This record gives sequence, structure tokens and C-alpha cells, in this order.
Amino acid sequence: MKKLFIKIFIFLFLINNSFAVNLSQALRDAYKKNPILNAERENINISKQNINISRSELLPSVTLSGSKSDEDTKKLTNRDKIATTTSDSNPEVRTVLIEQEIFQGLGGVADLKKNKLGLNLAKAKLLKVEQETLYQAVEAYTGLILANKKFEINESNVILLERQVETDQARLENGQISLADLSQSESSLAGANAKFIEAKNNVITSKLNYENVIGPIVDSNDLEKEIDVNFLLPDTLDKLNQISNQKNPDLIIAKLQLEQSEQDVKIARSEL
Repeated sequence: MKKLFIKIFIFLFLINNSFAVNLSQALRDAYKKNPILNAERENINISKQNINISRSELLPSVTLSGSKSDEDTKKLTNRDKIATTTSDSNPEVRTVLIEQEIFQGLGGVADLKKNKLGLNLAKAKLLKVEQETLYQAVEAYTGLILANKKFEINESNVILLERQVETDQARLENGQISLADLSQSESSLAGANAKFIEAKNNVITSKLNYENVIGPIVDSNDLEKEIDVNFLLPDTLDKLNQISNQKNPDLIIAKLQLEQSEQDVKIARSEL
């Protein structure tokens, strides 16, 4: 009987832990399922198609055309009352037209370069959204844990003050305290109830924020509260500035947008 109880306990323990969500899993869910992040991934595919369109403008254009002949036959009778036939026919015509613009003011080349920069720009924007999404996921995860903890604290505080009011009512009946003391306890209980309602609303808001950034969650209490994060950070400010100048998404996006604007100038000149 004892062994059976131990097995049941272990089984229930594994079930409860199998539904627990840790920070790493939450970040993976946000990386895969966040709608804003997926939209930026689709923008990369659009940028690739724009490159293909620009390349097609530099290639020869082929036009195929054709027509099929038709014949109209009529039966006639001449003066000698002898039957004759006449026919009208149109021959079949097929044409192939190949055109290649020899010079178009370098506008097509500039447009192709602009769209290639657009692909790099889409990748930089994706990197920026990835960083923002993961940061928001950490905030949503820890925010929901904090909201649950505040909810538990305020709930315990309400229960404690309810007992205090009951005790003070009994003490007032026995003449041990005054009515002012009881009013003070009731006032404290009212304030605790207000904070408890606020904490309950924060739990709902935090859960909605979690689901918006990361994804659906069955029970917000399933989040693992122990978080062990170890980041390798630069040991000097100069190294940090060097990494920022090379990899900061906002800086990369600004440089690529500048290069695109330069290509826009070349495209405008080609119209002249």
C-alpha cells in the first residue's frame, strides 16, 4: 500500500511539472508564435520577390502572338445553272517579338540595388522586432509572476484583517476596546479589499499581456518562479560601444535607409 501511494505521488508530481512553463520555453513560444514577428518574416519574402521583379526589368521581354486562319465557303449557280463554289480564307500568322532596352539611364540597375538593400533592411527590421519581442516576453513572464505574488499577499492580508475585525468586535462587546478601535480595523479591512481587487485586476491584465506576446496559457500559476539566467556581458564600456556600433538594429536600419535614398536619387536622374 505504501509503494502504491509513493507511485501515485510521483505520477501526480510529474504531471504537475509537465505543465509547468519556464522562461526558456516561454521565449521559444514567443519567437515562433508572435504575430508581429511572423509578419516581419513575411516581409523578407516580399523583399525577395521585389528583387526578382527588378531583375526581370533588365531581361529581354518576349511577346508571342498568333492567329488561326478561317475559311468561308459559299455555293453559287452561274448563268448556265451549273453549281459553283467560292471560298475566302485567311492564312495563319505567328509572330515572336523580342525586345531588349539597351540603355535606360541606369534606373533599372539602381532599382535593383535599392531592392537588394530592401532585403537587408527587412532582415535588420526582423532582428529589431526579435529583440523587442524577446524583451517583451521576459517582461510579460516576470510581470505575471509578480502579479500572482501580489495577489497572494493581498489575499492573505484580507483574510488576516477579516479575523482582526471579528476579534475586535468580540473585544468591543466585552468592553476591552472602544468603537474607534473597531472602526480603525474596519477601515484597514476596506483598504485591503481595495488593494486585493486591484491585485486581481493586475493578474487578469498581466495574463492577457502574456498571451498577447507569448501565447495562450492554461494556468498562470504554472510559471516557474526560479529563473537562472547567465549572460556574457562585455567587461568594458568601450567593447560595449563597439558592439553597439556594429550590431545595433536601429543604426543598421538608418544606414540602409540612407543607401536606399541614394538609389532613389539615381532613379530620379535616370528619368531625365
